Amino acid sequence: MAKNTVLVIGSGFAGLSAATSLADKGYQVKILEKNPTIGGRARKFSASGFSFDMGPSWYWMPDVFENYFQKFGKNVSDYYELERLDPSYKVVYSKDDHADIPANMGELESLFDSIEPGSGIQLRKFLKQAAYKYQVGINDLVYKPGRSLTEFASPKLLIDVIRMDVFQSMAKHVRKFFKHEKLIQLMEFPVLFLGALPENTPALYSLMNYADMSLGTWYPKGGMHKIVEGMARLAQEKGVEILTDHEVKCMSTQGRNITALETDKGSYKGDIIVAGADYHHIESTLLAKKGRNYSEKYWDKRVMAPSSLIYYLGINKRLKGLEHHNLFFDTDFAPHAHNIYTDQKWPENPLFYVSMTSKTDPTVAPEGCENVFILIPVAPGLEDTEEIRAHYFDLVMDRMEQLTGQAIKEHIIYKRSYAHKDFINDYHAFKGNAYGLANTLKQTAILKPSLKNKHFKNLYYTGQLTVPGPGVPPSLISGQVVAREVAKDFG
Repeated sequence: MAKNTVLVIGSGFAGLSAATSLADKGYQVKILEKNPTIGGRARKFSASGFSFDMGPSWYWMPDVFENYFQKFGKNVSDYYELERLDPSYKVVYSKDDHADIPANMGELESLFDSIEPGSGIQLRKFLKQAAYKYQVGINDLVYKPGRSLTEFASPKLLIDVIRMDVFQSMAKHVRKFFKHEKLIQLMEFPVLFLGALPENTPALYSLMNYADMSLGTWYPKGGMHKIVEGMARLAQEKGVEILTDHEVKCMSTQGRNITALETDKGSYKGDIIVAGADYHHIESTLLAKKGRNYSEKYWDKRVMAPSSLIYYLGINKRLKGLEHHNLFFDTDFAPHAHNIYTDQKWPENPLFYVSMTSKTDPTVAPEGCENVFILIPVAPGLEDTEEIRAHYFDLVMDRMEQLTGQAIKEHIIYKRSYAHKDFINDYHAFKGNAYGLANTLKQTAILKPSLKNKHFKNLYYTGQLTVPGPGVPPSLISGQVVAREVAKDFG
């Protein structure tokens, strides 16, 4: 007998992961995607001979992707080719002071020693602890559905939680090992995109440093969208049907069940609904008040991860002094962080990040050209105007030209910007967020929005606003977690 029909809203990493996992268990699965192309925030676009990944650009935690494909008897290499980057990334402190972060651990320890004598050994100790956190965190904790405290009730897990510094801040933890401001900045940078200040982020997340420094920074040849293409191909091999340009406008209900999803292209009946679109949007727009898990008051009290102001540029020459990934740490981060997390306004002098995949991949730009992706992390919920975007573009260009000692602006032959308004328009993103909910202690595990609707028996949520949290690997895991819960509840 055929199993139930599942309708998945959204074809981001979580939606594709949930759909494939459920199809593999014998369910009939259909994905309804609002946009004309798949991938959610990891969509891509091409213009003037340049190809751009629209969102995620870091490929960390390669084991999470490998484990995902292996669950279906496949390998990552069946779908895309990976290259480890060396240097992993460049950090720019000033025009004459920058550091390439080597992929080789011995070289990395030497770099640390050159900045702060003795810190190479400290790094080894730090990463040994971080490796333990990664092993337990990524292989066990993040796969918990967060539906009950009993999930965390085993004595081993309670000991693990204590060993994993869940109740200590990342800021304190880092400073136990390193004194030099440059090293502190380097160790704290991976948690900035988790959506909270290092002093409010549990030290558990030093596992991100292990992902960064020990497991390495990789690049899927052709761009991050190659992962999406690979996942979609696997989904279709499993029988998943993917319908683009199908925006879900409302849900039909009967008693305690959602019976169908109404799209702008027609009605689709389903026995089980998995919402991979923005959680707040599903609740506030597609469900009546009495069918929602959370009130608007609840959502307004959530601590959101940053949004982003992004520029996609095509440059008609090769740029010197930059790598595939570049972090511009040439100003004090404290005021910028304050503007993101505390008083939530546009920053005066922000730090920023530049990705240039054309350094690694000749297929993404015309010969002799560069494709440049610039990202400024900013607070969610800000007013987003063309004037503001133009102001920050000039500011970032001036600093890039000064810090790299070359003309860039006059060589731009393609330019596009992307910020809050676009996140809302394309993804219905709550407050125009880019990364979901901040990973603060009060928003971890069972304290995240629940993956199950408490009013409707057959409605589940997946993605960056529920467990396990923001980022590409967690979203990939989120889809697997929700598929397991559906199978548990519906057999």
